[in-house]
Amino acid sequence: MSDKKNKKKATRDRIEKPRTVLQQLAVVPDKLFARPFRRQYACLCFRYRPDEEGFEILVVTSRDSGRWIIPKGWPMKRKTAYEAAATEAWEEAGVRGTVRKKPVGSYTYLKLLDDGDVAPVAVSVFQLEVLESVAKFKEQGERQLAWVTPDEAARRVRELELKSLLVGFRPQGRTSRPSGVRKPGKS
Repeated sequence: MSDKKNKKKATRDRIEKPRTVLQQLAVVPDKLFARPFRRQYACLCFRYRPDEEGFEILVVTSRDSGRWIIPKGWPMKRKTAYEAAATEAWEEAGVRGTVRKKPVGSYTYLKLLDDGDVAPVAVSVFQLEVLESVAKFKEQGERQLAWVTPDEAARRVRELELKSLLVGFRPQGRTSRPSGVRKPGKS
């Protein structure tokens, strides 16, 4: 019996398990810095709560891994950074609204590319107050959507810098709140 167990163990040891992105980078760390960071644009989509107590943030799942993220994507020809971010929010989550032209923050992450390579990505994040939401949109059925508190949004995402941005987020500038809806923190 011990020979059978040893053979099974030897077979298991020969089968290579897939390595995580970080494990792959540990073997060849120069890949991370061999080229400049790629750029993406994201929308931190929020809406004021109907009970007039604060706001909620929209998180969506990625199409490939199913992890929780905020809507984001690559630069688009003939679109500014904030316009590209707003387009991603519309395509990935079916939401539109007032988008700020200046980023409210940024974060970085490692993107696993289709060819198996890993690229560092810097993401500029733009605030979008959601004023319209539709049930049918381009990537409907490919993603899950959830409106959650900032703390819950931070709990769901993986990227540490994004977690910090979500927890510390406060809507900036003048927004077009419906009458009767107070700014968070005001009585």
